[in-house]
Amino acid sequence: MEESISVLQQVVPDIMTVLINRYHILRSINMYAPVGRRILSEKVSLSERTLRTETDFLRKQGLLSSSQSGMQLTPKGEKVYLELELFMGILFKMNPKEKALADYLNIQFCRIVLGDSDLDATVLDEMGKEASKGLNMLLPAGDYIVAVAGGNTMARAAAHFSPELSGNRKFVFVPTRGGLGESMSIQANSVSDLMAQSVGGENMALFVPDNLSEQAYATMKSEPSIKHTLEVMKKANCLLYSIGNAKVMMDRRKMSPEEIAFLNEKNAVGEAFGCYFNENGEIVYRLSRFGLQIEEIDKIPYEMAIAGGQSKAKAIKAFMKLAPHQTWLITDMGAANLILKGITL
Repeated sequence: MEESISVLQQVVPDIMTVLINRYHILRSINMYAPVGRRILSEKVSLSERTLRTETDFLRKQGLLSSSQSGMQLTPKGEKVYLELELFMGILFKMNPKEKALADYLNIQFCRIVLGDSDLDATVLDEMGKEASKGLNMLLPAGDYIVAVAGGNTMARAAAHFSPELSGNRKFVFVPTRGGLGESMSIQANSVSDLMAQSVGGENMALFVPDNLSEQAYATMKSEPSIKHTLEVMKKANCLLYSIGNAKVMMDRRKMSPEEIAFLNEKNAVGEAFGCYFNENGEIVYRLSRFGLQIEEIDKIPYEMAIAGGQSKAKAIKAFMKLAPHQTWLITDMGAANLILKGITL
């Protein structure tokens, strides 16, 4: 497949750009239909002029229709989109185990690196490299506002993001939240800044304590620089985050004995975006949040979770019940084997 694509690119140099752009247009229309051109332009990071050319072509092919309420896929378009999604999986070279994991978790794509990051921290570096490669496949040319979460996994991964990502893209990185009381190096602000340095993009900081009273929240929210950063964050069209083991996150956040007892009683297995959830993907506890909310992630077109290790297997499996289908997961063999245990490949 790779050799065939290479030959095609010699004859039609922009074949991959066109294919990926049209795939993302069909995918976004499928997700948000009926959708207008301006909203769709934001979702796929294409200018309205370029988008008009592409949607006119797809309409002539009988793949989409338009009405006063917006564009939607035709029955033929839905069929082509589903077939194209399978083809993109082949094109992006998922092996049988990766395909099985993606199907089991009901997400678009998985990449599994060798090893277990619980036992060997260098596996996190490999996950970072694969995340960078994955973004290079996932993101068409364009402008991106990337919302970035913090954590040890994200900090290790960020150092391995490649400047090649900026070849035909422009990036602005923004943290998903302010402070956490963690080590400065793994806070979202620091990870976002490191990614910007690694890729060659801009970074916006959000220096706000995570747990605030409602009165303090309202006051901070109206401060001009914070207000501007939050407004930019809400426009994010790409999201990068990790998923935490509930017990590890309880300890990291220095939660009170009462909170820990409550979370244990509720059988919390994982945490992401300030929400603790059980094995069924049900949110059982929510921290006071200043930043991106879990309810907002569905509308972000390009999403990548980076999480691995046997200790996170239950958390990953549970969170994928909350994650949108367009999610890409970069994980390791330690987590993948445990998630797929008992599943016939």
